[in-house]
Amino acid sequence: MRTSARFTGLAALLAAAALLAAGCTSGQPQPTTSAFAGAATPTGTWGYPNGDLSNTRDAAGSVISAANVASLREAWSFHLTGTAAAGVHGAGALAANPVVLGGTVYLQDLDANVYAIALGTGKLRWEHVVNVPEATGPGPDGVAVSGGVVYGDTPTSVFALNASTGAVIWSNSGLLTSGQGTFEIQPTVADGRVYLASAYGSGPGGGVLMALSAGDGKPLWKFSTVIGPQAPGVAALGAGSGGAWQTPLVGSDGSVTFGIGNPYQSIGSAITHPARQLYTDSELNLDAATGKLRWYYQAIPNDFMDHDMQTSPIAAEVGGTQAIIGSGKMGIVYAMNASTGAVLWKTPVGTHNGTDDAGLLLLEHKLTITLPYTWEPGPAGGVLTNLAMADGSVYAATVNASAKSDTMSSADGDASGGGPVGGDIEALNLATGAVEWSTTVASLPVGAATVSNDLVFTTLLNGTLIALNRTTGAIVYQRKLPTTTNAPLAVFGNTVLVPAGGPETSAKGGGGDPQLVAYTVSA
Repeated sequence: MRTSARFTGLAALLAAAALLAAGCTSGQPQPTTSAFAGAATPTGTWGYPNGDLSNTRDAAGSVISAANVASLREAWSFHLTGTAAAGVHGAGALAANPVVLGGTVYLQDLDANVYAIALGTGKLRWEHVVNVPEATGPGPDGVAVSGGVVYGDTPTSVFALNASTGAVIWSNSGLLTSGQGTFEIQPTVADGRVYLASAYGSGPGGGVLMALSAGDGKPLWKFSTVIGPQAPGVAALGAGSGGAWQTPLVGSDGSVTFGIGNPYQSIGSAITHPARQLYTDSELNLDAATGKLRWYYQAIPNDFMDHDMQTSPIAAEVGGTQAIIGSGKMGIVYAMNASTGAVLWKTPVGTHNGTDDAGLLLLEHKLTITLPYTWEPGPAGGVLTNLAMADGSVYAATVNASAKSDTMSSADGDASGGGPVGGDIEALNLATGAVEWSTTVASLPVGAATVSNDLVFTTLLNGTLIALNRTTGAIVYQRKLPTTTNAPLAVFGNTVLVPAGGPETSAKGGGGDPQLVAYTVSA
């Protein structure tokens, strides 16, 4: 996401903290590939945005473990120079998870361009050029692949491409009306339906969740994420509410669950017009075939702190009960009953300064806010990227960053950083939510957690790939990437696939050459 609350706030935070048609279009320069000797040929599959339909990010079939991770070698690097990514954007050219099927890597950049790349060589097979101007859509974007078809979106349309050739099968640009926001999500596909959402709708109803026919792109159902007209304070800001940023969960029980964004209201609005702002900052569980509401759980009512509940929900089992694991920028991980939404446990991760319930207390007229007001996690803190789950543990990459506001008109992402910035990786017990270990990391962990055997991987904003021992939390592997990164990685077969080319980390830049890098271990 580039201009979303997530990375607008992150860019400001970095500056304040002083941190570091189908096929190729003719007549334009094309992306290039660098190959490296001495590395094994990449193999394997990562078939969904989060590895599987359950969103576990557990790399089933991976051979990479603590025993061989030190032997990772760079096999190739695919550079996005040319028709896409004329330069590194304010928060990076890549923010989506690659999908790998049939020996091909499918990737979308933040200008909505789609690439099909040969897994074995890193060579471009075809390119679908969109080149949406940066300000039009903040992403993260990304594609889903099913049945030989690639599904993706631009800020204003959804499309399907032939996975072998890139030829357009269908495109639908009539799905959103004025005020319903824009598409920024990486969709998922199951049972002949494409599930996706718009984000930050600025009119009544906020953002929109929807299912489309995978065959022709026609809408099957839509669900508005904000009940009734927006609060006066929200409307006055000219900002949007609700919607979804990350891939939803398609359940085995005939449901689909979305993590919903914040209402983007000011402190003053939360005080003078307190309201729950349903269904912002919530998990929304819908009937997958009809879009009818089954249940919701709202984590943060009357939010003014940008505490999206935006991460991809995970299907789990807790004490014999089917459950859903969710989290977001409030920096709390929740386990909920998959049938009712009742909370089974919830655990704060990262640093908090006692302001977690401020929105609820304002709603109940039990809190007086005086300026300056500081809260943590702030707009660029908490769990920004998707969780992972495996073998009875949940893994969260957490950004520790506060926010400080000197005005009642401040609306979450507009607040400046108010203190030191850091991050940690934490493991939670799936059965109880108890913290098993917590490890401080050297830079902001803005890559999703990903499990491979006895390791959990993520990436750091400063351009570092790390792997931690799943039992102890000790960092057992670090590798400097060719540039910064804020995108989720994929681990499969003998390969770690890392989208790099993240945000600038200094006044002089430093985002580097946006690229997709493949690292492999020998058999």
